[in-house]
Amino acid sequence: MKYKQVIILRSDLEMSTGKKAAQASHAAVSSAERARMDHPLWWKNWLKEGQSKIVLKIESESELLKLEKKANKNNLPSALVQDRGLTEIPPGTITSLGIGPAPNRQIDKITGELPLL
Repeated sequence: MKYKQVIILRSDLEMSTGKKAAQASHAAVSSAERARMDHPLWWKNWLKEGQSKIVLKIESESELLKLEKKANKNNLPSALVQDRGLTEIPPGTITSLGIGPAPNRQIDKITGELPLL
């Protein structure tokens, strides 16, 4: 079985490349930590396979929240990121979502139609 993690960033926000990288990193670390606690076998296998990550984009906060609900409904580890508002965007802005690591097939059911960033 193959495992991966997906990071979804909102494309409707004005964020610099560095800001996008930071938000993606928050999502990756937080959802991986969730997987480590809730699905340790998935996490261990993902580590052994090289920690595959895919970065995708989505058009709006409402679409991102729908994906988070689908991930939760399907018992996938996920982490929604809200910015602290210290630099480029207002405090509390939801910027990204990490899903996984989890089996590829399960993640693809939720994010398979999204475009790459």
